[in-house]
Amino acid sequence: MSTCVFVQLRCRPGKTYEVAEDIVLRELHSELYSTSGVYDLLLKLYIPEGEDVGKFINDRLLDIPGIERSLTTLTFKAF
Repeated sequence: MSTCVFVQLRCRPGKTYEVAEDIVLRELHSELYSTSGVYDLLLKLYIPEGEDVGKFINDRLLDIPGIERSLTTLTFKAF
């Protein structure tokens, strides 16, 4: 069983499309959206069972050039 995580990314000015393309090429996401507001991108991804969420995101996502800030939201099965 995997863990569903949502990550919002703020990109450096002019870098959003490059960041989005790199995410797509890495095939990390389930869904990827451009958003308005404080963050530029929203992605949904599933962390494989047994993987540390923070390490997975840091090692496989946040090393993409052009990312300025991130906000990660973990999900829990409540219903």
